[in-house]
Amino acid sequence: MSKKKILIVGPAWPLRGGLATYNERLCREFIAQGHSCQILSFSLQYPSILFPGKTQFSSDPQPNDIEILPHLNSIYPLNWRSVGNSMADKDYDVVIFRYWMSFMAPAFGTIARIIKRKSKAKILAITDNIIPHEKKFFDSTFTNYFLNSCDGFLSMSRSVYEQVSELQPTKPRSYVPHPMYDMFGEKLSKSIAKQALGLDSDTHYLLFFGFIRKYKGLQLLLESFADERLKAFPIKLIIAGEFYEDRKPYDELISQLGLESRLVLATDFIPNNDVSKYFSAADMVVQTYLNATQSGVTQIAYYYDKPMLVTNVGGLAELVPHNKVGYISGIDKKQIADYILDFFSNGKENEFSDNIKIEKQKFTWNYLTQALLNLVPKA
Repeated sequence: MSKKKILIVGPAWPLRGGLATYNERLCREFIAQGHSCQILSFSLQYPSILFPGKTQFSSDPQPNDIEILPHLNSIYPLNWRSVGNSMADKDYDVVIFRYWMSFMAPAFGTIARIIKRKSKAKILAITDNIIPHEKKFFDSTFTNYFLNSCDGFLSMSRSVYEQVSELQPTKPRSYVPHPMYDMFGEKLSKSIAKQALGLDSDTHYLLFFGFIRKYKGLQLLLESFADERLKAFPIKLIIAGEFYEDRKPYDELISQLGLESRLVLATDFIPNNDVSKYFSAADMVVQTYLNATQSGVTQIAYYYDKPMLVTNVGGLAELVPHNKVGYISGIDKKQIADYILDFFSNGKENEFSDNIKIEKQKFTWNYLTQALLNLVPKA
């Protein structure tokens, strides 16, 4: 395949979070394959009043191996025009928008239209979500405005792929599972990871990881973990991630269920250099989502050879063969507790981890980049 000049549009350093991490890793993969690649990121991603966390910015050092252009203001239309004109002048072959919420659609759709009108670039979209987890009245109008500006689409869950197929049936589209996150450092021994986090060496740990929002089902997990049968095991639940909503109802539920002594609350943003510690210390990663498309957490678990328990929503179950690398549960607290009990009482960790080492070979970044470039019409 001929070498391309590529632009990725989406969050990157100094912004933090899974989207930024993904975009930077994707950029590195294109560069490793001999393409030219830059990231167009934000000068303003969200107004502070709309951001649910403590800060939008990373404490990690600036990457020195990729070029990030922090020029895009998500709420200022004159900026969209100037940025669109500037990017069109750079003569890219491919521009890839990372689309995850309708709030970004006016900016993305306007920039995409300017680039298409003034350059040869083909416009692709990696569609994380089409129907958002938390719906707004403008979702449909904004989303269609952006989708209509694109030449092709890549989705990382079959549910989103089907949504794109319904809305854009005549345009090229592809489904590729979320690649494995392999940029957080090597796997540590459990004992070293526990020591680094100040955890008890004789206790087993479940891990709930990532921003805490209602759709991620932490309440369901807490209710499941309160099952009386699990108290007989030396198990604790690590909750590692920042609250993106009011934490008071969770604190009240923890108290009501009497779980204080059985939890490890690491409820600040987890920096990239600490991710390996939490996954290495855990026996199993638990994702009791109420709805979902795909999740980067699953692909961090794959990298660290960690068994998973996921609920059967969205694209989560597509990536976790049941009773092979983990469990697929209904949204049912007893069934979730049953699987946790089975995992520990029947010593499933080693069996599942061995299977993961085989299964994870499917989730490469090279496969993703080739699928993206295959969406570009051949001259």
